Amino acid sequence: MTTAEPGAGREFDLGRLLAARGAERYELHSRYLNHQLPRMLHTIGFDKVYERAEGAHFWDAEGNDYLDMLAGFGVMGLGRHHPVVRQALHDVLDASLADLMRFDCQPLPGLLAEKLLSYSPHLDRVYFGNSGTEAVETALKFARYATGRPRILYCSHAFHGLTAGALSVNGEAGFRDGFAPLLPDTAVALGDLATLERELKRGDVAAFVVEPIQGKGVHEAPPGFLRAAQELLRRHKALLIADEVQTGLGRTGDFFAYQHEKGVEPDLVCLAKALSGGYVPVGATLGKDWIFKKVYSSMDRVLVHSASFGSNAQAMAAGLAVLSVVENEQIVANARATGDLLRTRLAALVDRYELLHAVRGRGLMIGIEFGRPKSLGLRSRWTMLQAARKGLFAQMVVVPLLQRHRILTQVSGDHLEVIKLIPPLVIDEGDVDRFVAAFTDVMDDAHSGGGLMWDFGRTLVKQAVGNR
Repeated sequence: MTTAEPGAGREFDLGRLLAARGAERYELHSRYLNHQLPRMLHTIGFDKVYERAEGAHFWDAEGNDYLDMLAGFGVMGLGRHHPVVRQALHDVLDASLADLMRFDCQPLPGLLAEKLLSYSPHLDRVYFGNSGTEAVETALKFARYATGRPRILYCSHAFHGLTAGALSVNGEAGFRDGFAPLLPDTAVALGDLATLERELKRGDVAAFVVEPIQGKGVHEAPPGFLRAAQELLRRHKALLIADEVQTGLGRTGDFFAYQHEKGVEPDLVCLAKALSGGYVPVGATLGKDWIFKKVYSSMDRVLVHSASFGSNAQAMAAGLAVLSVVENEQIVANARATGDLLRTRLAALVDRYELLHAVRGRGLMIGIEFGRPKSLGLRSRWTMLQAARKGLFAQMVVVPLLQRHRILTQVSGDHLEVIKLIPPLVIDEGDVDRFVAAFTDVMDDAHSGGGLMWDFGRTLVKQAVGNR
């Protein structure tokens, strides 16, 4: 009797498909998806093949262990494949729920909304979408409708998403170029209360949207700014929108980053990323009761803002499981303590390395900034890189961290000499030791005046000049 191969005879077998075609991954992306992604990965030596992942670590085809200090740009707040979230998804699939009926009220969205609002008791209702940019879009629409005003204020260098509305409040010109016209908007420097007040006096501002800690460059709002901005907004009958897509769910050492400043109570709060558990896309916009009641003012307007996949059972189950883990495993406290340890140890290196200028951030959202050195030899190399393209030195640090030490990081934005660390919130002291040792080794190499780092720098310079 012949034993059939596992999966034989099945109409669709994912394992067999991946076994047969997985090696084509870079070719498939080049041919059918964003062709610049594999090109970029090849250029900087990030074109590796990863086989599996767990927690804050993943492994390549040779079984080598990598430390994740990027967390999928913050999505993997609990690390990869947390068993509680995995089990919740198995359970919800096995339950065969009558999901997305549209003309019923399932319990999971209500339960997740109730739980989320318990962390921000001054807010009353939740809208569930599918992503961070959609959470921001929702806040912008709700603010404009509730106030009857068209204009949104945002901060220079902000990042709130890439769909048309969210792009209108994106402070990075490189993302906006070629997509105008956008919504009426005005940029305000983070911390600039005078400009904020001047714009509010025009009487057409619906809201001010702000990241309590900006992802690009890891810049924190100055002490007292959010509270003072809130007072100005209330005086001029405009709303405060806190974008917590990256900073929320404990990333900065409090459940929400705006909670670091006493008395701040945003009118709308945007969440996403870590709420997904790394599995099912989800976005949430928390807001005050009066705002929701203005938007959904009658039964005729019941679907005036909705999403086909919003509040789906898988996303809601993942969110509930994530919040359970956050509480039961003291994730917020770990982010605060481990983040303080990592930031303190890195800050101690600033006086040791002249290329290292600053270490800043809160919790496990840390920016490492590089700058012009004093010594002549290093300064000439630094000038060469800057002339070709600002941000190349930070990329020079990122690459050996991966290639030599198997640690995944990335720069915090285009044309910035800043590396942003946003690891899974479950990293421990051993992971901190590993990163600091690796970073010290790379800095030693950079300050030696030669070696593979600067050879790679020359390669990046040629690439940058060739792209002009």
